[in-house]
Amino acid sequence: MENSSIHFSQPHDKSFIEEPSKNGFVGGNGELPKEAGVDSTLVTNGSVDYKGRIADKRKTGGWKASPFVIVNEVAERLAFFAIAVNMVQYLVFEMHQSLPDAATHVTDWIGAAYVLTLLGAFLADAYLGRFLTIIIFSCIYEVGLVLLTLSASIDSLRPPFCSKRPCPPASDGQIAFLYAALYLIALGTGGIKPCVSSFGADQYDDADEKEAQKKYSFFNWFFFAINMGALLGITVLVYVQVKKGWSWGFAVPTVAMFCSIVTLVAGCSKYRYQKPMGSAFTRFVQVIVASVRNHFKGVKFEPGARLYEVPTENSDIFGARKLFHTEQYRFLDKAAVKTDAESNANNRWRLCTVTQVEELKCFIRVLPVWASTIALSISFAQLSTFFLSQANIMHRKLGPHFEIPAGSVPVFAACNALILVPIYEKVIVPFLRSKTGHRRGLTSLQRMGVGLFISIFALLSAARVEKKRRTDSNPSSLSVFWLFPQFFLMGSAEVFTYVGQLEFFYDEATDGTRSISSAFFLSEIGIGSWLSTALVKIIEAATGGVEKGWLRNNLNKSRLDYFYWILTAINGLNFLVYLVVAWNYKGRDGAKASVRDVSQVENGVELRNGKDDSGESSSIMH
Repeated sequence: MENSSIHFSQPHDKSFIEEPSKNGFVGGNGELPKEAGVDSTLVTNGSVDYKGRIADKRKTGGWKASPFVIVNEVAERLAFFAIAVNMVQYLVFEMHQSLPDAATHVTDWIGAAYVLTLLGAFLADAYLGRFLTIIIFSCIYEVGLVLLTLSASIDSLRPPFCSKRPCPPASDGQIAFLYAALYLIALGTGGIKPCVSSFGADQYDDADEKEAQKKYSFFNWFFFAINMGALLGITVLVYVQVKKGWSWGFAVPTVAMFCSIVTLVAGCSKYRYQKPMGSAFTRFVQVIVASVRNHFKGVKFEPGARLYEVPTENSDIFGARKLFHTEQYRFLDKAAVKTDAESNANNRWRLCTVTQVEELKCFIRVLPVWASTIALSISFAQLSTFFLSQANIMHRKLGPHFEIPAGSVPVFAACNALILVPIYEKVIVPFLRSKTGHRRGLTSLQRMGVGLFISIFALLSAARVEKKRRTDSNPSSLSVFWLFPQFFLMGSAEVFTYVGQLEFFYDEATDGTRSISSAFFLSEIGIGSWLSTALVKIIEAATGGVEKGWLRNNLNKSRLDYFYWILTAINGLNFLVYLVVAWNYKGRDGAKASVRDVSQVENGVELRNGKDDSGESSSIMH
């Protein structure tokens, strides 16, 4: 749930991407050809084709490659949502779990899927590369889908049919088989999600103005693809589950996922590939260890101090450009201070480069933004749990012969996204661009803030509608369309926030932390799901448990509207915190204004008045 622009203070608007140097990357052979300039047909960001050569813009990348990536995302989201929106019902009616327990198990599963993105990102950056990671984890995903289909198809893997509660619970073996299937799917999601959006963005060269603009269109259409997959999952596949049974409902996404793997492989010759750059987490720990070591050795970083950087044009992080030194988090600069002329400059646990230090600084800068949007993920968790539980006991008939499946009700949110993204891309962005002068109309931080603001009204609507439903003389006669506002507003919040997050975390990431940055943003969704579980458990314990509390097996006797009021308050407080964070945020480009004089960075050679020993000017940062 890769789920995706907002700055409330233009003076602090620092979310633009740093304009890359024409020679900022090494190529497939470790050197960048001279002909790979901006005007050349060769890319300047170090991407290679499937033969390991510097990628040619005429034959690779752009919209020649993006459709293959988007198709994979549609299939993965189709499968995920087809399972997520109906899993509560499957656990309640097929595995005989209580409603609160089923809801928390689903949110735990969703949380695991998104937190595991950190593992997928680590493997992609350190060892496998994004494309190979997507392929391997798509196969793991496929195995999980096969096992899930077997769980729904073989009677011995489920408890016997029960029409009257209390029902006999599923055995430990049946639960273990089902959870093995679900968590293989979660693991597959964890490997795919942090890589697929970044892999798609890798198909565009930032140094080419036309391609750079198309990249942001890709982000919008990528989000469109997510919602197209979700729409198919919660309409067609849910309908198949209702009419044909759980076996067919799980078998169809299994086939769809297999086809998506074949499609992704078919585009191999069209892609641009970034080689693994090593583990960003390891580099972060090295900076912390080196700075703490130097601190206890009495090193003080003062204006004019020399900082270490390698003498090559590119950084010593494979394929990554050098980064400017910034003034923030000066304690970490101690990791780049040379304390001994005879020290081993190749030991990064003792001496780090400026680029390595700045990489960690960039990561730390986004932490407040990340933390101040987690509350929204708690609200998103309700889309596949309590929102659907409400729909399940409301009037869903359209005419005498058709009843909307409860699992298809989130179509209210998905349709909103499918309609809003093209309108935003084609109408709203050009209009806002003419007013704000920003190439995306709104900055990524501003876009995120709009989404957070809308989410307050989504939960406010949910609370009021649930009170009306619960106090109605015949709650089951109330139309499911009363839930439309909360689904519609939550879908709108997702459109703004998710795409804004996609843009923000990609923009603020350094060359060596693209996948980790995507995973970090996605892990927020997982943590939000876990926090939702914790909140449900706390409210259960504090209000009397499953039988007497606010959240019971019988929603008509529950006080779900009180739960929604709590979420409304959490979202309102979170929005105020976000305003403060966004107002004070200074990104990578904002930090450029405080770049130190190049004479402060020692490029591995003796600097004399800005010149090296050869007498030529030293090129420090690109």
